[in-house]
Amino acid sequence: VQLQASGGGLVEAGGSLRLSCAASGNIYSGFARGWFRQAPGKKREFVAAISWSGGSTYYADSVKGRFTISADNAKNTVYLEMTNLKPEDTAVYYCAAGVGTGSYMDARKYRYWGQGTLVTVSS
Repeated sequence: VQLQASGGGLVEAGGSLRLSCAASGNIYSGFARGWFRQAPGKKREFVAAISWSGGSTYYADSVKGRFTISADNAKNTVYLEMTNLKPEDTAVYYCAAGVGTGSYMDARKYRYWGQGTLVTVSS
């Protein structure tokens, strides 16, 4: 399984971006998909996740109400719609997929990781 993240860029505070994560390979029903981010000098942190069916979504408190995760299984693509961006959202964003046990918010659930896409929010 390979994941390709895209859509990052430079945006002013209050602006919006949509990240995409296209998967190729043996993706099948049951895969959880998630987004994590890592800011300079900080640990990687959970952002959002979605179940295979799309019926369950999970968000970090810091992005609730501003970010929306969605998936198009026919295209094997997951999206992260980010609105009202803040300078503290600046980070490299990674998409992930996996079928591990445990919380959707736990990076150990995800076996496959994309290369990351940089989001920079200017004040």
